[in-house]
Amino acid sequence: MDGAISRLILGIDASNLRLGGGVTHLVELLRAADPQAHGFSQVVVWSGKATLDCIEDRSWLVKVHQTQLDKRLLHRVYWQRVKLSDLARAADCSVLFVPGGSYAGNFNPVITMSRNLLPFEWVELRRYGLSLMMLKLMALRRTQSQTFRLADGLIFLTQYAQDTVMRVIGTAKGKTTIIPHGIYAHFNTLPKNQWPVNKYSAERPYQILYVSIVDTYKHQWQVAEAVAQLRNEGFPVALELVGPAYSRALQRLKRTLERVDPLGDFIRYAGAVSYADLPARYARADLFLFASSCENMPNILLEGMASGLPIACSNCGPMPEILGDAGIYFDPERPEDVARAIRELIESPFLRARKAAAAFERAKAYSWIRCADDTFGFLAGLAVAHSHVASLAS
Repeated sequence: MDGAISRLILGIDASNLRLGGGVTHLVELLRAADPQAHGFSQVVVWSGKATLDCIEDRSWLVKVHQTQLDKRLLHRVYWQRVKLSDLARAADCSVLFVPGGSYAGNFNPVITMSRNLLPFEWVELRRYGLSLMMLKLMALRRTQSQTFRLADGLIFLTQYAQDTVMRVIGTAKGKTTIIPHGIYAHFNTLPKNQWPVNKYSAERPYQILYVSIVDTYKHQWQVAEAVAQLRNEGFPVALELVGPAYSRALQRLKRTLERVDPLGDFIRYAGAVSYADLPARYARADLFLFASSCENMPNILLEGMASGLPIACSNCGPMPEILGDAGIYFDPERPEDVARAIRELIESPFLRARKAAAAFERAKAYSWIRCADDTFGFLAGLAVAHSHVASLAS
């Protein structure tokens, strides 16, 4: 590698990465990365204190705390628009990576990524009605569409996400690529033995697990209806719902639970749990269910796959792209179809074993090392190309 390329410097704008999947992606990306293998001598990250504290120290990593990024959204927007570009130039950055998806500065080259598909799917947007959430998502649709059209590079997580976003924005001037996220090794669990349904009982029910935020597009109430239907048919099933909640959706779920299982005999909403507790939840489950109708990259589905569980899954979005033929699919808005998919798995231990093994094998393709290598390769390629164009122009 020649000297010019080996002195590349990457800047990362983490101003709007404060919790959830955005922080997890950045933390795992930098943990698995080998920037020097791609010609980067230094990586500079600008963010608030909480996010920077989550990122492990590395010899090539410079973490820059910006106090404005500990404040509310308007402070962060102002910082990105007014200060970030000058900071990137002062740091002699070869390329600026904006994983948050929105950028309003004047530095180039800039590479961003599509992480949230809700702003780009009208059917899902309309579920929120006239609400603050709807207004927030509409604002994201506008700002991210502009960023995606003008960015020098754009990373998608799935083919489905790329197709969906491109239908909305029309064209993008920069280069695009698809780089899925990885899965954590501590979820990896060999598929367990599958027993006939008559081995289960009311005292030891067949445990169905659904991990996800309770939200309008996650359809937990439809799943509860389906499980209640199976109980009425005599199947000894129980459902555990795990995850934080959007308040309006939680109210709908509670109304459903009060109707179908008022005593809490077979459905339990556990609420939010720590990420470290999730592998144990998967280990206790007999079947994993995923009923979302809108995902960019269904990381939770990957967790269920890596956990060696048979999977009943929504037929929407990128789920079939990720799970392939390793699950049984259903329409998440039809409780009877959700029940049909669960029933199909419960009634056949052989089908469960085959699907669980296939899902476990598919999960092996998703690693953070591969994600980091592909991401830094894409960043470096565009940085070098921009440098060459700039040198020719001068």
